[in-house]
Amino acid sequence: MLDLAASKEDLPAYRQAPHNVEAEQALLGAILVNNEAFYRVSDFLKPEHFYEPLHGKIYDLTSSLVRAGKIATPVTLKTFLPPELDIGGLNGPQYLARLAAEATTVINAEDYGRAIYDLSVRRELIRIGEEIVNEAFDAPIEASPQDQIEEAEKRLYTIAETGRYDGGFVRFGEALRESVDMASRAFQREGHLSGIATGLDDLDQQMGGLQASDLIILAGRPAMGKTSLATNIAYNIAAAYRGEQKPDGSIETLSGGIVGFFSLEMSAEQLATRILAEQAEIASYKIRRGDISESEFSKLAAAAQSMQVVPLYIDDTGGISIAQLVARARRLKRQRGLNFMVVDYLQLLSGSGKKGSENRVQEITEITTGLKALAKELQVPIMALSQLSRQVEQREDKRPQLSDLRESGSIEQDADVVMFVFREEYYLKGREPKPGTEEWFKWESDLKAVEATAEIIVGKQRHGPTGTVKVHFEAQYTRFQNLAREDRMPDRH
Repeated sequence: MLDLAASKEDLPAYRQAPHNVEAEQALLGAILVNNEAFYRVSDFLKPEHFYEPLHGKIYDLTSSLVRAGKIATPVTLKTFLPPELDIGGLNGPQYLARLAAEATTVINAEDYGRAIYDLSVRRELIRIGEEIVNEAFDAPIEASPQDQIEEAEKRLYTIAETGRYDGGFVRFGEALRESVDMASRAFQREGHLSGIATGLDDLDQQMGGLQASDLIILAGRPAMGKTSLATNIAYNIAAAYRGEQKPDGSIETLSGGIVGFFSLEMSAEQLATRILAEQAEIASYKIRRGDISESEFSKLAAAAQSMQVVPLYIDDTGGISIAQLVARARRLKRQRGLNFMVVDYLQLLSGSGKKGSENRVQEITEITTGLKALAKELQVPIMALSQLSRQVEQREDKRPQLSDLRESGSIEQDADVVMFVFREEYYLKGREPKPGTEEWFKWESDLKAVEATAEIIVGKQRHGPTGTVKVHFEAQYTRFQNLAREDRMPDRH
C-alpha cells in the first residue's frame, strides 16, 4: 500500500491522532471493485470519518454515484478528481487504479469500515477533550462549571448516539424468537406478566405490567393523587427488587427493579417522608410536626430501617432540561442499573433551546420525543406525570379525557400508555347540600359509595385494552392499594 502518512513525517514531533490509512485504502479498493461493499458500511460510515481528506472525497463521490444508480469504478470516478492531483508521485486515475488493484474482499469491508469509524470516534474524543481543557482555562465569568460539565456530557453522548453500527434491519425470525422468549418469561413469572409489576393487581392485569421501552403518561388534576400513585408504584417496584449475578458479572433482574425518580417539584426529603408515611401507616403531616407517640416513633424507625436497602434513587434538582435528564438517566443506568424511571412532572422540564426562542408546544414536543427515545435506548418503562387543563372543571362529569392533556398533541402522540387518576370523593365533598334535606341524604349515600376509592383510567394503550381500574386510596397515608373485592375475600364459614 502507498504510505500517505510519509508526507506528514516532516511535521513537528507531536502525538499523531489515531488513524489507519491502510484500512481506508483497503475499504475504498473493495468498493471500487464491487459496489456491493458500499452497502455493508453506508449505514454508519460518513466521508468525515476518514482521516485522509482525499479518501473522504473519494468515498463521498462513490456514495453519490452508487446512490444515483450508477457504477463507481476508477474509470467513472477519475473525471471528478482534480487533474493536478499528486499523491506520492501518482495522479488521480493512477491512484484509483492502485486502490482497486490492492483491494480487500467484500466480506472484510464491514470490519474495515468499523475500524475506520472507531478511529474517527477516538479522534473526536481527543478534540472534545482539548476543547473542554481550553474552555475550562478561558471560561467567561458568567459560565458555571456545572454548565460546562453538562455541555461536555451532551457532546460525548452526541458522539455515542450518531453513526452507531449496531442498528439496521433485524431478521423477522430473530424478532419472533425474542417475542416467544418474552411470552415464555411472562408465563413463568408470578402473575403471568410480561412487564414489571406495579403492586396494584387490577392495573397489572389491565396492562400486563409496565413494559420495557414504553413511555407512560400519568395525568390528573391537582389533589387527585398522581404523585402519590407514582411514588407508590416506584416504591413497590424497588421493594420487590431481586437480582442475580450472571457468569459475566452483570446482574439479571428477576423481580421488581432498580428505580430512578426525578422529583422536579418536591425535595428528596419530602418524597421520602411521603413513602415513610405510607409504609409506617402514620399520617405524613404528623411526621412533619413531630406529633407522634413513642409507639408510632418505634414503628417509624422500624419502617425506615427496612427501607434503607431499597434501590430507589431520587434526583430532586429543579428546572433541569431534557438533555440534562437524559445524561443523568444514562449515568444511573451505567453506574447502578435502572429498570424503571419516574419524571414528576413533565411541565417542569425545559427544552434545550434558548428561552423564548420557541413556543411551549414545541418545547413539550421535544421533551416527550426525548423521553420516548430514552425509554427505547435504555430499554426501561418511563412514567412521566402531566398536568391536565382546567376545562375538566367546567364539565358535569369530571372524569378526564385525552383531550384534557395540556399541550396534548405531542404528549398523546408519543405516549404508549396514557393513564388518568380520578377521585369522585374529592369533588363530592366540595358539593355538600344543606344537612337534613333529601338532597343531603342522597349526597351522603353517593359519598359512601365512592369513599376511599380512586379510578385509574387507561385512556390509551398501544398494546392492550383501555378501561377503568378501581383502587383503594387512603388519603391520610397517601397510599393506593388493591381494592378489596368479594372474590378476594377469605371463605366464610
